[in-house]
Amino acid sequence: MHIIHLDRITISHAGREIFRDLSWAIGDRDRIGLVGPNGSGKSSLLKAITGRLQPDTGAITIQRGISVGYLPQDVELPPGRGLLDEAMTPPPKLARIEAELTRLEKRLADPDVYGDAARLERVLAQQEKALETYEHLGGLSHAARVKDMLARLGFAAGDYDLPTETLSGGQKKLVALARLAAETPDVLLLDEPDNHLDLNAKRALEAFIRDYPGGVVIVSHDRYLLDEVVTAIAELEAGALTLFPGSYSTYAEERAARRLRQQQLYVAQQKRITQIETFIHESELKARADLGERHARQARSRRRMLERMDERGEMIERMTERRAMGLEINGWRGSTKALEIVNLAMGFDDQLLFMDVNLLLRHGERVGLIGANGVGKSVLFRLILGQLEPLDGLVKVGPSVRVGYYSQEHQTLDGWLDRSPLDLVRDVKAMSEGDAVAFLLKFLFSYEQVRLPIRGFSGGERSRLQLASIMLQNPNLLLLDEPTNNLDIPSVEVLESVLDDFEGAILAISHDRYFLDRVIDRVAALDSGGLRLYEGGYSDYLAAVGRA
Repeated sequence: MHIIHLDRITISHAGREIFRDLSWAIGDRDRIGLVGPNGSGKSSLLKAITGRLQPDTGAITIQRGISVGYLPQDVELPPGRGLLDEAMTPPPKLARIEAELTRLEKRLADPDVYGDAARLERVLAQQEKALETYEHLGGLSHAARVKDMLARLGFAAGDYDLPTETLSGGQKKLVALARLAAETPDVLLLDEPDNHLDLNAKRALEAFIRDYPGGVVIVSHDRYLLDEVVTAIAELEAGALTLFPGSYSTYAEERAARRLRQQQLYVAQQKRITQIETFIHESELKARADLGERHARQARSRRRMLERMDERGEMIERMTERRAMGLEINGWRGSTKALEIVNLAMGFDDQLLFMDVNLLLRHGERVGLIGANGVGKSVLFRLILGQLEPLDGLVKVGPSVRVGYYSQEHQTLDGWLDRSPLDLVRDVKAMSEGDAVAFLLKFLFSYEQVRLPIRGFSGGERSRLQLASIMLQNPNLLLLDEPTNNLDIPSVEVLESVLDDFEGAILAISHDRYFLDRVIDRVAALDSGGLRLYEGGYSDYLAAVGRA
């Protein structure tokens, strides 16, 4: 049953029209993945449904009595509170009735009230009504529901006292989601809830979404997650929303097939139009040559035929491909042993992160490094780069190896935040300003952006800039720390294609299971006990762990 209706809405931002006349209906049990390039308006669409953003035109109708819960893309929790206390924060309606009950309890303790039978009876009646409302809103079971939600999302009782300021970005999102889901809204709108989650947390999130008793709309760039939980894909691109039933993989196949069919129909129609225009031209020549009305009449008839096709909207549009990131990392033949790690151990302040880590990465190999958040994956990269000294063991980088490093939090850009992309790329490689501008345009930056300070760039823009810098460095060993986190799906697909053709070795930290299956040929699982290697991609790793 459809419970939310969007009727021909139009939304603009900073003078730019994001989409026009967009219509959509959301059902009470839908599991919809909302996808599209960065900047296509996915977050704006969710905000419009929740009323946080008013459309310029059109109407959004939510069925009477239907509640909508919204998890924004960026979640900030107040510092100085424990994880459980923050998750327990009651929803507004429940908070208001709790405040009312507290007020009534104080009145009942007032001698002027309990000493006056009539006033006492009135306050007791008010309290009874408030208690009924409190029970109706689920106040009696709210704490139990919150703890249940936290458990479903992978938190243990031992995590309850963790200060909110020590939580990772992914953990903060899950706490906010547990708080939101405890209200059990009829529809959940989730804007990238999986960002910065490790593999275990992603599996917990998937199970939560599958079991949720209402409708769910999720914005995500994680294709594996979308395959696991959604029953339809809503594609938002170029101001239009197109629905595709099925999983993400089904959508990708159907979208490719539809685009191929449209291109074939366009070519066939253009051939027919060319034939008609040729006939018109020849008829008009004959009419002028012998002044015959028959030829002129035939030309007018065919011209009206083309005009009617246009008026009826029968002209098929040419299939245009969306602009893609122009990434090329060719690599080159270097040392056979690109990287060798021997008996490596590392820790901080008497706390051991890992020990006995051994890895041999040969030229041409692709290894995916996985493990829970905090186990030391990024620290291992810093050891390889020589930014940290290990407690024990050796790291050997081949003599004919040039490293290209992609940092998860874009730390490679830290020294450039007040400079422009133009300054950065010309520092990495000497080139004229015109060539540098042309190069940056290939990475989907505008003419205005190439001269703006990097500090104001989004996560996706900083990711593309890091990749542009790596391309100019011409490495043959890539250390990639969560390279897909901030990229939209089209840019991730470009990156995957480039890595397929890369002439060199790759060590990639990733929680993107689709990426791991597509790119890597060995999984290295890191924990405090060391590194365990598994042949194949992520699916092969899961099968091996399942067998074990």
